Amino acid sequence: MQSFQNAPRVSPSLQNRTILHIDFDSFFASCEQQFNPQFRGKPLGVTATNGRTCIIASSSQAKKLGIKTGSRTFEAFKLCPTLLLTPAHFTKYLEVSKKFLNICKDFSPLVEMFSIDEVFMDITSTTHLFGSPHQLIEQIKLRIKQEIGEYITASVGISHNKLLAKLASGMKKPNGMFTIQKEDVEQIYKTVELTQICGIGERIKNRLNAIGIFTLWQLGQSPLELLLEEFGDVEGHFLKQIGLGLDDSSVIPYTEATQVKSVGRNYCLPKNEYDQRVILQNVFELCEEIAIKLRRLNKNARTVGLSLRGTRSEHSRITGKTYIDSGKDIFKACKYLYDKWEWDKNSKENQMVRQISVWASNLEDVENTPLSLFDFVEKDNKVLKTVDAINEKFGDHTIRNGFLLYADKLTTQPNGYMADRFERNTIAKEGLKALTDIF
Repeated sequence: MQSFQNAPRVSPSLQNRTILHIDFDSFFASCEQQFNPQFRGKPLGVTATNGRTCIIASSSQAKKLGIKTGSRTFEAFKLCPTLLLTPAHFTKYLEVSKKFLNICKDFSPLVEMFSIDEVFMDITSTTHLFGSPHQLIEQIKLRIKQEIGEYITASVGISHNKLLAKLASGMKKPNGMFTIQKEDVEQIYKTVELTQICGIGERIKNRLNAIGIFTLWQLGQSPLELLLEEFGDVEGHFLKQIGLGLDDSSVIPYTEATQVKSVGRNYCLPKNEYDQRVILQNVFELCEEIAIKLRRLNKNARTVGLSLRGTRSEHSRITGKTYIDSGKDIFKACKYLYDKWEWDKNSKENQMVRQISVWASNLEDVENTPLSLFDFVEKDNKVLKTVDAINEKFGDHTIRNGFLLYADKLTTQPNGYMADRFERNTIAKEGLKALTDIF
């Protein structure tokens, strides 16, 4: 096979690019069917590893019966009593994703990982090495079948920008291939749902409907002033660009590190939890994971945030005077917020927690943060480095704080990349960098 290494480095105009969006079909469920012959050809639901009764992915056979991501298991069984269930195996999915990236990089140096199961590729400068975009894609599909498995397929969208390529990849699923040319945009925009385009979810769709916009074509023809009045300057201009089918963003290779602005961890508890000690133990363990991420990134943080969701929801952050990177210090900030909310002082029915989020932001490189004048800080740092080295060798949570004695270990898993394109500008770089580190 020819290599893109011989391809000339050109800078084509934005309108003459060839961009692919490659999206695996029913990724988690397809992986399970590849790994386990007993699941093949049957309705299958993948559930979270922590025991929650929610389906996070379904096979193509289950989707045909109306079983979608987010369905409750009892609802799914009403639609299909013979539905099979399996817990998710995220480590295996990451391995498949890694193999996929290794395939893609043989066809272009410009491969951007958009999520665990989808990538953008700029093949403008390499297409001629493989014949045509369709021939290049057929070679990628063949290698997926040969190197990953015949039960794992991908749909591909082709266009001159990322926005339209992603839209195209959903037009002919599963295992399809669809092209959107510039002259096709008007007709397609008059027929597809608003929410089919990346960047418009149900909330934005409802707001657009309220001002008389029901199609992407109408969005593009709407006065900019109307969008600015309803959505504000940034989001209004962004939606106008979507409506016109414009996107000048480049495909950023996954090997290029992005500037991490925050580090976060979200955890859905195995059951509705009322025990305040168990709740705080889970918060502490999330703080430890955030701290480990910070130290791996060689970063310190000044701002810490905590979110609790249950019978009520609280969400806040606090910025300290010093930079921190230890789980103990991050937990101290979270405990301050927890006490401020008086979560444990309310009646029992108001104490339930089912989801916890912890994050750290306002980051700075360690070498740019002030050194401490106290000896005990340096000693603590040496202890942390030793603990990190042991956990790196024997697995996360091998050494734990005494407060976590007898506490269940959290299941570490990759975050879902559910943010839309507009939100990705502020929150998704962290996840992208984390996956880049894995690979």
